[in-house]
Amino acid sequence: MQNQISNGNIATLKAMPIPAAVELRNSYGNDFDHIILSSWNNPHILTTGDKSISRPGSYMEPEAPEMLTLKMIAGSRSGLKDPSSILIAESVAKTLFGNSNPVTRVVKLDGVSLKVAGVYKDLPENTSFKNLLFISPWEVYANSDGVKNAKDDWNNNSFQVFAQIAENKDMQLLSAKIKNIKPGKVSGKQAGSGSDFFLYPMSRWHLYADFKNGLNAGGSIQYVWLFGIIGFFALLLACINFMNLSTARSEKRATEVGIRKAIGSSKKQLVTQFFSESLLIAVLAFIFSLVIVQLALPFFNELSGKKMSILWTSPLFWTGSVGFCIITGLIAGIYPSLYLSSFQPVKVLKGTFRAGNHTGLPRKVLVVVQFTVSLILIIGTIIVFQQIQFAKNRSVGYNREGVIMIRDYTGDFHRHFNAMRNDLLQTGLIQEIAESGNQITMGSRTSRGFNWRGKDVNSNDEFATFAVSPAYGKTIGWQFVTGRDFNSQLISDSSGLILNETAEKKIGIKNPVGQIITWDDRNYTILGVVKDIVVGSPYEPVMPTFFYIEPEAGLLNIKINAAASTENALSEIETICKKYAPSIPFEFTFVDDVYAKKFGEEERIGKLASIFAILAIFISCLGLFGLASFVAEQRIKEIGVRKVLGASIFSLWRLLSNEFLLLVFISLLIAGPAAYFFMNNWLQNYQYHTEFSWLVFAAAGSIALFVTLLTVSFQTIKAAMANPIKSLRME
Repeated sequence: MQNQISNGNIATLKAMPIPAAVELRNSYGNDFDHIILSSWNNPHILTTGDKSISRPGSYMEPEAPEMLTLKMIAGSRSGLKDPSSILIAESVAKTLFGNSNPVTRVVKLDGVSLKVAGVYKDLPENTSFKNLLFISPWEVYANSDGVKNAKDDWNNNSFQVFAQIAENKDMQLLSAKIKNIKPGKVSGKQAGSGSDFFLYPMSRWHLYADFKNGLNAGGSIQYVWLFGIIGFFALLLACINFMNLSTARSEKRATEVGIRKAIGSSKKQLVTQFFSESLLIAVLAFIFSLVIVQLALPFFNELSGKKMSILWTSPLFWTGSVGFCIITGLIAGIYPSLYLSSFQPVKVLKGTFRAGNHTGLPRKVLVVVQFTVSLILIIGTIIVFQQIQFAKNRSVGYNREGVIMIRDYTGDFHRHFNAMRNDLLQTGLIQEIAESGNQITMGSRTSRGFNWRGKDVNSNDEFATFAVSPAYGKTIGWQFVTGRDFNSQLISDSSGLILNETAEKKIGIKNPVGQIITWDDRNYTILGVVKDIVVGSPYEPVMPTFFYIEPEAGLLNIKINAAASTENALSEIETICKKYAPSIPFEFTFVDDVYAKKFGEEERIGKLASIFAILAIFISCLGLFGLASFVAEQRIKEIGVRKVLGASIFSLWRLLSNEFLLLVFISLLIAGPAAYFFMNNWLQNYQYHTEFSWLVFAAAGSIALFVTLLTVSFQTIKAAMANPIKSLRME
């Protein structure tokens, strides 16, 4: 990876230039077992006979299969040494060739004929290479014009470099050793774009993928910790319920304890008995939970976007589970066992013992803890969904509705673009069609080497660049601030640029239309400025972007007429696409759908947090329900006396409910600052984020108070409506 340093800011990239791999190999070859150049993993068309499928894969150098230690089913890992070969995954082999041996058979990759040199076992779901379904020789990729031009370009960060360090080499020392290879090898204009290279271990790719100012800032690991902590607190809430209800039932067990002590039982024996009961309940709960988890896994996997299963044969799983059972039993049983075993047999057997005199305060504290945790979860869930909605409501600067994208795998669409465009427009179902080098929803290539009048020599000149055809703006509906759109009738527009607002601010030229920008020694004229278009993450600032006309592109963007039937339009588009590229499967994506997926991770977090919040409230209410029942039972005679003296049902309900409402209010006072601290830190991960509002705390408090009243009212109203004769006649 590399840290690009400019204007005091550091951007960390996986993307690397080709010369970096060459220099590592030439100057530091003894420090590495393998150094591999790779393209990005993208879908391509694989064809054999009359079968044609789209599958993701990469172009890699010959040593890649050895570095990845692929498990070969047929053929050899060394097959990629032949530049006319290809390695395919087992699933691809079965789809294309059935049960026959595919080795030496010919497969066309985006129209290029390659010989199958080996079949490897599909990589597991929990690896970054899980979608590597074929590996094609780097030489095939290197022969394309874009890669040829990047061969010696240190500023073209469009590739990946994977390395395996040699045995007995220290990764940190080696990372420091290669840090400054770029400045030492680049002179002139390219030397100004300072970059520090470093090695990043595979074990940290997934959970520690976020960087800020050149330093690792965590990543998905925060969600592992988040849900682990929430799970711990959910378990703690259940333990608190066990403690509360066990001590609330203490009067019923006081006689048992008194008799046992009177006939010789020691305190240690009683403690052991109560701990054993707690552990037995924990074990029974664990068995029950296994059944629930097994039944709920399909739903959970769909919700979380994972493919997890119970590790029935794993010793670690069973060791951890038994450990949790023991810890849970101990935590839940420690207070009740010590409390119950401390009863004095004389008082118990004389009938002068009254349980609860000294346990009221601990129970109240535990109820406050329960509702504090529940309120933090409620507030957190609300903030997560607010953040998602905040980003969804952000103006994206173009019109996504009715726009589809079709990848041009073989270049056939580009070669016949004008004819295709005419055919599509004549149907009346299509409003416009254009080509582009990048998806409008997936980001773009970043480039340097720009110059303009008045440019600060120390400023960062990195821009996002979009290669497009002239009708691109009309297709996506971008919005002009000043200037004009590309005009296909003007040859001079092939050297024209359209800027977004951020790029206009960055170059600092007032009225930029007509001004000249030099890019890699070629002059471009600014034609217009459009509103910022959200290309990457909807939570991050928009990059300064240039749009330019490029004769070669890899993507069709088609705007369906708003008045047309989408089904009919897609049918016509498929017919015309098959006319010009019959071997390519008709595959398309709606821009709307792709954009919606940008919120997938946050929405999953929100849904999971919602489930945890509901679970926490449910567990808390179970305990509250039991305690309300206990309190009502303890005060049954008081209630009877009050009713005889004329107390109304409402006044009795208020009397019994006030105590619990006060506890919830105290919980809100504690949960508010705690939730603000945690969620404010979470929001700082997003540069474009919502702000806290008092309404969030009011909503969370209202939910907690409503649920409390609902839970408590059943028992309190039942007690208040009871016939006082039944509770008082024993006197």
